[in-house]
Amino acid sequence: MSWTDHLPALQVVVPLLAAPLTVLLRRRDLAFIVAMAASAFAFVAAVLLWLKVGHAGTISYAIGNWPPPWGIEYRVDRLSSFVLVLVAGMSAIALPSTLRSIEREISARQHYLFYTMWLLCLAGLLGITITGDAFNVFVFLEISSLSTYVLIALGQDRRALVASYQYLIMGTIGATFIVIGIGLLYLMTGTLNIADMGRRIGAVQGTRPVLAALAFLTVGMSLKLALFPLHQWLPNAYTYAPSAVSAFLAATATKVAVYVLLRFYFSVFGEAAVFDRLPMEEAMLLLALAGMFFASTIAVFQTDLKRLFAYSSVGQIGYIILGLSFDSTTGLTATIVHLFNHGVTKGAIFLLLGGVALRMGGTSLARVQGLGKRMPLTSLGIVIGGLSLIGVPGTAGFVSKWYLIQAALEKGQWWLVFLIVASSLLALAYVWRFVEAAYLREPRADTAGAREAPLSMLVPAGLLVAASIWFGLDTSFTVGSATQAATVLMGGLR
Repeated sequence: MSWTDHLPALQVVVPLLAAPLTVLLRRRDLAFIVAMAASAFAFVAAVLLWLKVGHAGTISYAIGNWPPPWGIEYRVDRLSSFVLVLVAGMSAIALPSTLRSIEREISARQHYLFYTMWLLCLAGLLGITITGDAFNVFVFLEISSLSTYVLIALGQDRRALVASYQYLIMGTIGATFIVIGIGLLYLMTGTLNIADMGRRIGAVQGTRPVLAALAFLTVGMSLKLALFPLHQWLPNAYTYAPSAVSAFLAATATKVAVYVLLRFYFSVFGEAAVFDRLPMEEAMLLLALAGMFFASTIAVFQTDLKRLFAYSSVGQIGYIILGLSFDSTTGLTATIVHLFNHGVTKGAIFLLLGGVALRMGGTSLARVQGLGKRMPLTSLGIVIGGLSLIGVPGTAGFVSKWYLIQAALEKGQWWLVFLIVASSLLALAYVWRFVEAAYLREPRADTAGAREAPLSMLVPAGLLVAASIWFGLDTSFTVGSATQAATVLMGGLR
């Protein structure tokens, strides 16, 4: 047995063990090296697992050689390997930007603790994605959530503490709902193994405890993924968290929550139980449209760019849930593709805003006047990211919306095509607010010394901007993986 056979375990164990090591080292530079090495390893492992799944199919890894369902199982299929690549890749790309950004945003004596919390968050998100045990989903969810609360609270603005506390309260409520749902499923099936649970649940399908479990898990995960109107924690969290944290969370945290929702809906309850027997299509459609329009409208009127793009994230989550509401392979493909594409795009935008905050002294629209002259590369990157959010052809965002439109046409819902296009015009409106401030106004006198962000911040953001274009032109990885995953989840029936 080679070391690659243990990649599922190493995927989580390496960053989890690296976290306390950064505390023992206590030096910022050494902590960064450890965090970077662990993130790079996690990314390489995620890519290898994705390739291995493509070649050999689903991977089942028994922890401690206890065969599932008796022992804890790590299970990697096309969907989980796809999400692993996103999470580990975003950590590896975003971490270099922290070399300069945290100097301004976090007290020097807390730098090594910052990397500790980052690694714990990474380990938690990877664990959620790879575990095949329902209770482990909750455990890793708490690991990632608790570390996230600390990361947000490290922001220099005192309002970061309020944002972290608000997220803690809502996150705890969501976690409570989730663990109650898992407990009810265990009560009815007698197992915590997700695959085994999916096989056993047929005998008790439609009973009140199972329906209650579905309700608890839906509400709990909706809180975690910030589905409108359960999104109240997200705008403040993204606005006042350190810039690199905003980028990492925007690209990964809500996306992993969507993954968990998909996993329970399709691998445990089953597509028919969720969508055919309950009015979930209609409920999700209404909530998705509400997020797409209300959150995007609120974004138009924001005066701070981080807050503007935070509300944009709530609107984009609406698109992700819209794809799920179609209850079709094409719609589910759109959901999974947009999960990835939006993560890449929003990660790029928030990393670029970190450079803006560093050089311009803030991210308010008043501070970024004339940014196109002061920081032309940064401004161009934000515009390209904005075009992807709008869904302009040639960007990753267009691919997602194209599949959403296809799913709507398959259902004969022409009116929904109109709403998808109309909501994209709202994205155009809030992106235009940045364009107007950056290119159509004269720079402020007090930003005369501003220049492009350091390469440690500009290069990672540039890679993600390039990726948002690349995945708009070459869809073999994103659409290919999403289609395979969607087909398996839907049982190949649609």
